[in-house]
Amino acid sequence: MMSKPTWYFINSGACSPSFNMALDEALLDWHSAGEIPPVVRFYEWNPATLSIGYFQNVEKEIDLEQLKAHNLGFVRRPTGGRGVLHEHELTYSIIVSEEYPNMPATVTEAYRVLSEGLLIGFQKLGLDAYFSVPDTDEKKSALKNPKSAVCFDAPSWYELVVEGKKVAGSAQTRQKGVILQHGAILLDLDADKLVSLFKYPSEQVKERIRKSLPEKAVAINRLREEPANMEECIQAFKQGFEDGLNIHFEEFTLSDVQIKYVKSLEASRYANDEWTYRK
Repeated sequence: MMSKPTWYFINSGACSPSFNMALDEALLDWHSAGEIPPVVRFYEWNPATLSIGYFQNVEKEIDLEQLKAHNLGFVRRPTGGRGVLHEHELTYSIIVSEEYPNMPATVTEAYRVLSEGLLIGFQKLGLDAYFSVPDTDEKKSALKNPKSAVCFDAPSWYELVVEGKKVAGSAQTRQKGVILQHGAILLDLDADKLVSLFKYPSEQVKERIRKSLPEKAVAINRLREEPANMEECIQAFKQGFEDGLNIHFEEFTLSDVQIKYVKSLEASRYANDEWTYRK
């Protein structure tokens, strides 16, 4: 019998927004250089944070006054996608080489493989989860024209869906031959707060999105009779990724040298206003 491949597992707990993004990038660098095996990382955010996609325009899309009023952190991700409010959630990242055995070349197919662990995690929490595939040309073209800056607004290819609602928004980038996929596993969602953080062409549009969000983006604790706590979620999804990727986890702790490297990336990029507010 073949033994399962070993991947590293890190549970970082609550970290600052800039440290969170810098560590994801550092793990990508180290894996690319062959210094570490593939990694799954879980983390949380202190303070609660709005993260924006690599390509988003802060001035046009984000209401910075509201961001301040809610005392939120603010960071630009290395991945694409739209704005995500990280508050009542467990965030995960997966770092794995594009050359990993049986890893599909296309982004959407790789999503499907890497997100199998999420699917199993939700099922372990007693939820009926499945993957959505857009089945009409209309839906496929709708994917290419996102209607709003808010990420939970429309299920994308192979998004995880529970009862027709998108549960985990994920984003992916590929650099140096390595895939970085990270995403939010929502325990709860404050729809009003989320909607307040973006600019809209009109009040009507804002109101329409505010009303529709609870219907579309559903948090675990709206679906369970008994609310799940963070520890339960960590256990369910950790086991989910081990089963889904057919791997064995080994706990990984960063060395002082590695932490220094993360902090240098953080200072030059994710904690740097030129990166965050660039046009």
